[in-house]
Amino acid sequence: MNIQHINNSIEAQKSVLLQHSLYNKVKTIEDLHTFLESHVYAVWDFMSLLKALQSRLTCTTTPWFATQNPETRYLINEIVLAEETDLTLDGRRQSHFEMYLEAMEDCGADISKINSFLSEIQSLQNIFVAIKKSDLHPNIKAFLDFTFRVIEEGKPHEIAAAFTFGREDLIPSMFHAILKNFQEQFPETDLSKLIYYFERHIELDADEHGPMAMQMINELCGEDPQKWNEVEEVSILALEKRIELWNAIEEIIIMKVEMA
Repeated sequence: MNIQHINNSIEAQKSVLLQHSLYNKVKTIEDLHTFLESHVYAVWDFMSLLKALQSRLTCTTTPWFATQNPETRYLINEIVLAEETDLTLDGRRQSHFEMYLEAMEDCGADISKINSFLSEIQSLQNIFVAIKKSDLHPNIKAFLDFTFRVIEEGKPHEIAAAFTFGREDLIPSMFHAILKNFQEQFPETDLSKLIYYFERHIELDADEHGPMAMQMINELCGEDPQKWNEVEEVSILALEKRIELWNAIEEIIIMKVEMA
């Protein structure tokens, strides 16, 4: 088994995501706000997948000891560098999550719910309890729960699978569809920070992070068929959870339109 086999296995799920009817539902600035206010949870938990990989593949404690594979050490550190401390539109250093929050605020979306959720996690010191107690849509809860189950219970190659095939490999095509819709629907609205965020992802993930994440999967699985099978299973599940997330956001948008 290899990367090509995994890509073939997840083709159906990728197709559903790339052709999802959600994109056509974002018609007003209010719809855009609703999208951002739900999608932000995926932007945030992606950072946790990223840091889980860094903690598994590098030494982040003292005393320091070299981890087994310097190649995966390099790959994840390179990805972390950009995701955690990239340059903003005006030249400051920020994580992509912080960029997203700023872009949300800049276009009038509400960031109070995601901030309250993060405060609740810090207060409870238990991500699973915080997810369960939240008033998020059940599909968003399931999406987050899956991510942190993989982080808590998964082996490095399984975490890398959720990160690579569920996120990094998908992001360029998926975000391009969203960005195209934004530009068509809101030509008069200043979405400069938001567009910069999406364009930055397209640039980084297509040219650098996507290929690096694929290389990381190859390094972690090698010639082990069981590891490749586990990567395939987690990748399919990750994409199914993403489809459910998209379904939830579409449902929320439709419900708000009907209530208006």
